[in-house]
Amino acid sequence: MKRRNFITTAAMATAGVMVMKDTVYGAKKSANEKLNILLVGSWGRGEAHFGSLSGENVVALCDINEDHLAFGAKKFPNAKTYVDWRKAIEQKDLDAVVCCTADHMHPFVANWAINRGLHIYCEKPMGNCVEEARVVRANYLKNKDKVATQLGTQRHAIDNFARIQEAIRDGAIGKLEMACAWGNRQIRRKGYPAGSGEPPANIHYDLWTGASPMHPYSSEYFKGGPGANCLQWNMFWDFGTGQVGDMGSHTMDLAWCALDADLPVTAEGEGEAFNPEVTPVELHMSWDIPKNDWRPDIRLHWYQGGMMPKSPWDGFLDLKKIDHGAMFKGSDGFLVASFDKRVIYPYGKAADMSYYKPREKDKMIPPLGHFQGEWIKAAKTDLKTTCNFDYSGKMTETMMLGMVAYRVGKKLEYDPVAGKVKNCEEANPLLSKKYRDGWVLNG
Repeated sequence: MKRRNFITTAAMATAGVMVMKDTVYGAKKSANEKLNILLVGSWGRGEAHFGSLSGENVVALCDINEDHLAFGAKKFPNAKTYVDWRKAIEQKDLDAVVCCTADHMHPFVANWAINRGLHIYCEKPMGNCVEEARVVRANYLKNKDKVATQLGTQRHAIDNFARIQEAIRDGAIGKLEMACAWGNRQIRRKGYPAGSGEPPANIHYDLWTGASPMHPYSSEYFKGGPGANCLQWNMFWDFGTGQVGDMGSHTMDLAWCALDADLPVTAEGEGEAFNPEVTPVELHMSWDIPKNDWRPDIRLHWYQGGMMPKSPWDGFLDLKKIDHGAMFKGSDGFLVASFDKRVIYPYGKAADMSYYKPREKDKMIPPLGHFQGEWIKAAKTDLKTTCNFDYSGKMTETMMLGMVAYRVGKKLEYDPVAGKVKNCEEANPLLSKKYRDGWVLNG
């Protein structure tokens, strides 16, 4: 055994994990058979999946909080229970995994699932750095004929996404010139919370910390209610990327979908002064996205925390009243949208919009339907999902590259094939993360 492989395997064995590459997971199901599913995270965001999963076989539950594990077991009493997802994912009868861990463990669960031939639905973000998104996406592309994947940007199922996409591609605002998205959430922290003694017996804090550097236990990380607990920890660099990975995953999706975007060739970032502990609230990032077969090269922007794009009509359209939105500028007008609404503002000589003809109904993009249901169906049939790890991986990588540009304070020239910055050596180490001993990203 080569020394590098031996060290990796030994470290995983020390952590109570064995890699069995010859094991066969995820046997193919017929459309009428039920999936055997592992739910990682059985409270909070995990509870949001109870309804979708109730028609399948939830055969395993995992949570680092034993009280939350008991909560999930009331819904799925026949499931085996675990506190360490690395052990749960080795259960032999699994077909699929739903990952609802804290953000910093998403790429770990996703990679391990794909490597075992397991279908994987992973809550957003896909990763907290460029390398994590790239590794997950690369694993998916190698296994796309075997596994169904979906990132948890469930707002994509709103019909407005399709209508925006149609309007932009069909020329409702003329030739596309610029796109942007924003989120106006402002949650401020000074730094990691101070320690508050030993964790209670029901919380396995070491497993919650996972691959990230160890910080003193604080009850602050766990005081949020269901669906909002992420706001207690995702703004800290070791556990998340703040609004970029949180609502940014949803809101940038409005623009990413309409642009049919690919990886950028540049990235820039500006905002409040860099804090080595806390991700920024005020932030503006931008990228040059290469042209495709229906649009030219395009400049894409992200704004947050009060930084906003300029309104097309000052005093008439207040973009700040749209908490999370997107705007597209074309040669003949603007399209401004929220998740479920849109409005077109034509201007210039072509303001009568006589150049534009909406699609006929039979040529409109059909409704996506139930977002989690699409993934479940794909796992049993054609493996096709709307927000698969190719589509979502590129978007996540782009957002994380923007964070690196913000940190170094320079415009970055990026090689999207190699995943390297070409003009700033200090940026390249920030594309990846270092992990605690015993934790392997691509296990």
